[in-house]
Amino acid sequence: MKKRILYIGNALSNKGATVTSVETLSTLLRQEGYEVIVASSKINKAIRIMDMIGHVIRFGRQSGYVLIDTYSTSNFWYAVIVAWCCRFYDLPYIPILRGGNLPHRLATNPNTSKKLFNNASLNLAPSYYLIDAFNKKGISNIKYIPNTVFLDNYAFIKRESLSPNLLWVRSFSEIYNPLMALKVLHKLQEEFPEATLTMVGPEKDRSYEECRAFAKAQNLAVTFTGLLSKEAWIALAASHDIFINTTNFDNTPVSVIEAMALGLPVVSTNVGGMSFLIDDGKDGLLSPPKDVQAFVDSISRLLNDTGLARQLAQNARKKAEGFDWTTVKSLWEEVLS
Repeated sequence: MKKRILYIGNALSNKGATVTSVETLSTLLRQEGYEVIVASSKINKAIRIMDMIGHVIRFGRQSGYVLIDTYSTSNFWYAVIVAWCCRFYDLPYIPILRGGNLPHRLATNPNTSKKLFNNASLNLAPSYYLIDAFNKKGISNIKYIPNTVFLDNYAFIKRESLSPNLLWVRSFSEIYNPLMALKVLHKLQEEFPEATLTMVGPEKDRSYEECRAFAKAQNLAVTFTGLLSKEAWIALAASHDIFINTTNFDNTPVSVIEAMALGLPVVSTNVGGMSFLIDDGKDGLLSPPKDVQAFVDSISRLLNDTGLARQLAQNARKKAEGFDWTTVKSLWEEVLS
């Protein structure tokens, strides 16, 4: 009989946030026969952490493991507190390293980080970028399990020609630098005046209003869709030709993997784990962070060389196959059994 799993993370999609890993992975594990209890869906942060602690106290001893989604922003402290509770009750816990800026946490909160990660049964990283960063800090109890998708849900579209129709999919948060996407569009329109941009994602901080104000001031051809279901934005992707990722920090974002699966050539800033996900010039293009002109040059390169764009898209689809759940689930079986 498979073990019960207690999975701690931010399950807030029913509150207007994007669907997170705790929601998608818990569903996949249930389909494999695990009983998975999830916390928390509470919108208030103080109530959320109390709900997480309550679940550890109530269900921890009846669970084989406590999985903890671990981010690099303020939500990092959820993992710290939950892990402390697990140690207090002598419960085995496994942080799942979600935050692209976790190496910065290792540097700025070294003692807290060592207690969190070195006392874990295991740490799971979706990128070799994080494994390398953790190993350099002396944290070696770490295993690679990539983020996953159901590849059958992503129909590959072979684009014979490209138009400058850009797609950006992320939460409107400063760490993802959404304003850069608009600056890229503004600059790109100097060469391609017909260029458009669609930005998909919910509002997280003031960057959303900054983006809307910039788009209005510059009279840009941009559409803000707000939060869309996965099915809706995948359908929307069919009418776009280039996927852009302008983030300042990153790990291995699922949205980029999804774009690769769909046949959208990807241009991304070269930060965090992106160089471990994208082989520059082979299955996507990488650009220096915050460099608008270099990013525009990469997009122009694709628009002026459709043969390159098609080759990148084909190679990217092949790489995305390695993230399919039918492949990744065996790695989870090894850990949870």
